[in-house]
Amino acid sequence: MSPPSAALRPRYGRIAAFAGAVVITATAVLAGSGVLPGGGAPSYASSSGGAGPSGRAEPRRDGGSAISLAAATGSAGSLPAEERTAPTPVPAGSGEGRRVVFDMTDQRVWLVRTDGSVQRSYLVSGSVYDNLEPGSYEVYSRSAHATGIDESGTMRFMVRFAHGDRAAIGFHDIPVDEGRLVQSRAELGTPQSHGCIRQWRPDARSLWRFAPLGTPVVVTV
Repeated sequence: MSPPSAALRPRYGRIAAFAGAVVITATAVLAGSGVLPGGGAPSYASSSGGAGPSGRAEPRRDGGSAISLAAATGSAGSLPAEERTAPTPVPAGSGEGRRVVFDMTDQRVWLVRTDGSVQRSYLVSGSVYDNLEPGSYEVYSRSAHATGIDESGTMRFMVRFAHGDRAAIGFHDIPVDEGRLVQSRAELGTPQSHGCIRQWRPDARSLWRFAPLGTPVVVTV
């Protein structure tokens, strides 16, 4: 005869381990998607981009802290949807057809399709200086990777469309200096750079795909 079965008992060790893994995973996803706050004060890092293909930008101007690159960029699973409905209309008088529109007052970018519909719209950080005139431009240079002047930082998805006094002006992701982003995602929507237009990395990647050489760029106020 078989011995009687032992009474079933909960396996508390396994339950605790499973709960811990769920909490860690949820925290990582929320942090990557920008739901959880990131630390760091405004650093007013430069991002003027390089003259021509070199992609060199102005150096960082202060020693302000910045947030962790890993916490800010998130993982592939936490990236925003590729399509977003524009929360505000495309600025009037911004032209027609396929184009990128940047409004300096709203600190916002729109990726506009040929039929006038909006593929994506999001907040950015433009320059703290008055170095960009409203008007019509076009993409003339692109660099998947760019380096700041004096090795002050790196950036990705650089799309240049204008020429500043010292260097090119373009769109790129938030620069990274010594492994940390020079500003937080929460600071997008306010001027932070000394030349270019900074974007959250998933947005920068979308503009990179949307805007090959020759793409019209319209700057409004």
